[in-house]
Amino acid sequence: RRRQEAAEYYRGHRVPQRMEEALNALFPLRPADLYGEMANYFSKFSKAPVICKLVGRKVLDGVGQPTLEVEIYCTVKNYEKRICSAVMPSHSQIPENALPETTEADEKERNDSVHTAVEWVSDSLNTVLRGLNPTDQCKVDELLGEYFTKQAEEKKEIEKEEEAAAEVTLALTSCTPLATAVPGGKKAAKPGKKVSVAERAIPPAEPTESVLRGSLAIGGTSLAVAKAGATISRIPLYLHIALLKHDRDLPKEMTLPLTMVTLLNCEKIPPAKLKLVKEVMLIPPVQLSLKQGMERVLDIQKEMMRLLESPGKAQPSPQLSDSKKGKAHNAGKKAPPRALKRISHFGCLIIGCDNLEQPLLLMQTACSNLGLELGTDMYLAINCAAHELMDYVKGKYEILTGTFKSPDEMVDMYVELINKFPFIIALIDPLRKEDRQQWNHLCHALGSKCYLIAEDAATCISKLKTDQTINIPVCSGVVLKYINQTKVSDLIELTGLLDGQRHITILGSPDGESSDDSLVDLAVGLGARFIKLGGLSRGERVTKYNRLLAIEEELAKNRTLR
Repeated sequence: RRRQEAAEYYRGHRVPQRMEEALNALFPLRPADLYGEMANYFSKFSKAPVICKLVGRKVLDGVGQPTLEVEIYCTVKNYEKRICSAVMPSHSQIPENALPETTEADEKERNDSVHTAVEWVSDSLNTVLRGLNPTDQCKVDELLGEYFTKQAEEKKEIEKEEEAAAEVTLALTSCTPLATAVPGGKKAAKPGKKVSVAERAIPPAEPTESVLRGSLAIGGTSLAVAKAGATISRIPLYLHIALLKHDRDLPKEMTLPLTMVTLLNCEKIPPAKLKLVKEVMLIPPVQLSLKQGMERVLDIQKEMMRLLESPGKAQPSPQLSDSKKGKAHNAGKKAPPRALKRISHFGCLIIGCDNLEQPLLLMQTACSNLGLELGTDMYLAINCAAHELMDYVKGKYEILTGTFKSPDEMVDMYVELINKFPFIIALIDPLRKEDRQQWNHLCHALGSKCYLIAEDAATCISKLKTDQTINIPVCSGVVLKYINQTKVSDLIELTGLLDGQRHITILGSPDGESSDDSLVDLAVGLGARFIKLGGLSRGERVTKYNRLLAIEEELAKNRTLR
């Protein structure tokens, strides 16, 4: 009876038939590893791997801040197997010049958020996603979105209850008589006395978008599942992403994003006076391969280091000293920028400048000394980070220490800047997102000459997806960052929307980057126009450039590189 049951069981699964087919197929080949080849043959009849376990872990990112790692385990051929992991970058919304107590509060909130995210992954999400195929990204992200919405609604209910309790407490204490005057308080201003107010009313700063504690778990799990899906499918992650975006219809050719390589980070504290420029970036011309572009950027970086070693050494090469290119250097020679001999968390050199022209003239000199011309052999992009410069009392931007400009004056300044330095082809966050009218004026004046990019001037991806007009000024394109509750499906949907609106997509690296290089695969798979990874120093930055070089080599080998 037992033999009969076994025979029926195997026949029901067509084992004898497939065994005969395997033996007939393999005999002519006579493989060196017969059993290995038989294993390969039968593996195509095995069940698709499914998620069996998620593990959340607290790790450190590239700047020593806590962040989340998500590990994916799948049941593969009846065994539990670790497939991959993904590490989320950390992202802070507080400015660099924040008060110590603000920074401490942010660090505490970050720790609490990572702790909550680890719990979500290892407990709730572990149960929600168990048994799903990791290649079904849409289903996974749908469930992650539902879980996040549920957590957000629960938080709102708790906040409502706390507000109600606070109102009751206030009502009970309202019988206490109010003081009519505060001893030692400021007297009212006398009639006719001038009061310091903004010269012209400006739109107030919009409230900071709240981040739900634990939201890292959503983004980390979605990315980890995407990586697992690529591993299970035995294809690179960028190819897996491209297939998801194009509904399994793979493009015949793929384009690599152009790199925005940060070369200088301008310090905004004394004795430096320049506050307007946060990053100066190099963009290699499109006719160069990625490898050639990186080599050229490295040459410029070495020359820049030589120029900044000491003011006395900042001289153009002898063969170029009398040339037209060398004259640009002489114009800014009087006050060379100060190199602080430190590498910023962006992976680039920190310098201190006294005016806006200094870093640009320094760039011209470095390129000139190498026989390169800005605007032909290399281009520049500037991250202005204007949202960090607004003085809300004066209603103006502080572009230099003690020098202020209104939003309208900022537009005029940028027009003059681009006319004087036409090799600048991109301005990132030239204004706050609230100054919509000035964004319109700037796009009208410079839209045909350079890209006007919104990074912090844009909004979070979840809001961009639901309402494409909310918090987005008129601009050429948007920097997207994979942070918090962002899901892979969100990026796919949003880049499709941006493509349809003829906006350029830039995938950007957050401040607290990790050694995970998935951002590069996302940028390639999504067809981003640019990728902003920081400088060519620090391991968490360089590993992404190395990944981009590897993808270029792979696409060129397969003849699918456009």
